[in-house]
Amino acid sequence: MDPELINDCVHCGFCLPTCPTYVLWGEEMDSPRGRIHLMQQHVEGTPITPEMAGHFDACLGCMACVTACPSGVRYDRLIEQTRVEVEREHVREPQERAIRGIVFSLFPYPRRLRLLRPAMRLARRMAAFLERAHPSLGAMAALAPRVEHRQRLPRLVKARGERRAVVGMLTGCVQREFFPQVNAATARVLALEGCDVVIPPEQGCCGALSVHSGLDRQAGRLARRTAEVFERAGVDTVVVNAAGCGSTMKEYAELLGREPGFRVMDLSEYLAELGPVAKRHPLPLTVAYHDACHLAHAQGVRAQPRELLSGIPGLELREIPESAICCGSAGTYNLLRPQAARDLGDRKAASVRTTGAELLVSANPGCTMQIAAAMRRAGADIRVAHTAEVLDASLRGVTL
Repeated sequence: MDPELINDCVHCGFCLPTCPTYVLWGEEMDSPRGRIHLMQQHVEGTPITPEMAGHFDACLGCMACVTACPSGVRYDRLIEQTRVEVEREHVREPQERAIRGIVFSLFPYPRRLRLLRPAMRLARRMAAFLERAHPSLGAMAALAPRVEHRQRLPRLVKARGERRAVVGMLTGCVQREFFPQVNAATARVLALEGCDVVIPPEQGCCGALSVHSGLDRQAGRLARRTAEVFERAGVDTVVVNAAGCGSTMKEYAELLGREPGFRVMDLSEYLAELGPVAKRHPLPLTVAYHDACHLAHAQGVRAQPRELLSGIPGLELREIPESAICCGSAGTYNLLRPQAARDLGDRKAASVRTTGAELLVSANPGCTMQIAAAMRRAGADIRVAHTAEVLDASLRGVTL
């Protein structure tokens, strides 16, 4: 934990109304400034107690406080450093260690996730049984999406019409195995806008889930492999369609100890910079756009997806109340802290319902699963799509 970063906090309280756990519980030690106070105690010699670790674990890492802070406190760096310390010093209960072991030996590995696909159809039916066994297992089952048929992407998707750029594309882990249609739509949109899309088949996890959970060795290993794959591919830009992945990859210089040989951009960010050339066909839809925390707060990408969606004829964009408050997904948070995540998911679902929109658009697979599950609990099932899928339907002139 960096003492200089800790000392940047003046404990003003601007972060409090933006912090999901403080909003839920009103507990000072479950606010950013409260956790920074605990970090200060540890730097001064206080060991990490189970209670202290619990307050750090309760943080979603949504970075809304970074956006709200007038003093520029790098809480994002602080909580990542702190979680590494927690993993090194804190001894977790056996059951908790077992659940974390399952999560982090499974989710960062696409081939292992693929083994779950046949069981996904049964997962929701088993949710009640698994909930009795352990809340985290119940959460995994309840969040399970309806998985479409696997779609194999070629190594290269050629530009349609005049080639304007060559980009790499991250396929991810959860996105690749549970939402293959999003990756397919992303590649088509980039191609229709004049990009050759390079998709290295040997790519794997970018390391985001591990970074956000303090598993620095696993994160470094996965990040190095991903960087090397795209450097060998010879692209100077890697386009990412998952908010958490993009946020981590933009910090590869710190993880790798060197600048990677490419820049990283979110899909909406890149398309906005490139500018549109492909014709947009009308989509008569009312759409509510959800700000994924690691896109809006960590990457500062807010206007671009809204501009892209608003540029589609016939589409009406509606804002979600409390859009800055996390939905409760937060990487693996909804698996490791299921009750808090459920409360936040229900709060987000209630906000989405007020919009009366036909379609919810999200730029992160975790958010998609989290909000969809909350909407089902509320008896208000809603269609959910990625920004890429909406653009793809408009560019191809097909229904969504």
